Amino acid sequence: MRDPVADLLACVVRGIVSMPEDVRVTASEDQDGWTYEVQVAEDDMGKVIGRQGRVAQALRQVARAAAIRQRRRVQVEFVS
Repeated sequence: MRDPVADLLACVVRGIVSMPEDVRVTASEDQDGWTYEVQVAEDDMGKVIGRQGRVAQALRQVARAAAIRQRRRVQVEFVS
């Protein structure tokens, strides 16, 4: 079964970056909830983080909003 939060994050991030084929979103579950690692090309990391981290915060908010339907707690981490 596909993870709707991971799919949403991947779709949004692919729209932001220059190299969408390099976008990978992996999910893992622990006692605190779900952690999503968003991996992008090193050159695209600045676009994903944004000025003063605003894009990254917006992506985290989108993930949290999507996770409400599954009653999950989520964290989003960005990896180059």
